[in-house]
Amino acid sequence: MKVGTDRIREIVLSLRNFSRLDEKGLKTVDLHMGIDSTLLILQNRLKAHRDIKTGKVDPAITIVKTYGELSPVQCYPGQLNQVFMNIFNNAIDALRNPELSLSEEISHSIRIDTDNIEYDRRPWIRIRVSDNGTGIPEAIQDKIFNPFFTTKPVGEGQGLGLAISYKIITERHGGRFYCRSKLGEGSQFILELPTN
Repeated sequence: MKVGTDRIREIVLSLRNFSRLDEKGLKTVDLHMGIDSTLLILQNRLKAHRDIKTGKVDPAITIVKTYGELSPVQCYPGQLNQVFMNIFNNAIDALRNPELSLSEEISHSIRIDTDNIEYDRRPWIRIRVSDNGTGIPEAIQDKIFNPFFTTKPVGEGQGLGLAISYKIITERHGGRFYCRSKLGEGSQFILELPTN
């Protein structure tokens, strides 16, 4: 019972941190905490599970974190957590894609790298989220941030997650948000924010 209670406490704290309901406006926050809270909320989607329709067993998705020392960032934490949620959900969907050829040797993973960079002679932070899924065809890569554009089947995606995320990063935070992808090798979403 104690283990269960501790687990519930962790989830409640993560949900509180994720939503940041107790905070309004710009705040200086630890973005690693936001990433970790989002991953805790999504942990059930990361576990191995059997697809009810196909009977296929999807292996667990491994999270590999390489956190650098990030400079403090003034941001709207609830909005950035929503961006993390959209990116991670898309990465999980890419790894759960039925077209992805699975074998025992393939390890499904999402890699998160964070570091400080310099852009336009100013200090910025960079967060890279990479998956080893199917990748995005080059012909549609320039459309993925468009509202209502989705590669998911009808009824499984509205095509708003990345469009909203793009606006949050570029318009609300003055940052940059882009994607690199190669078919058969996965995708990488890069989020860059000024630190002051």
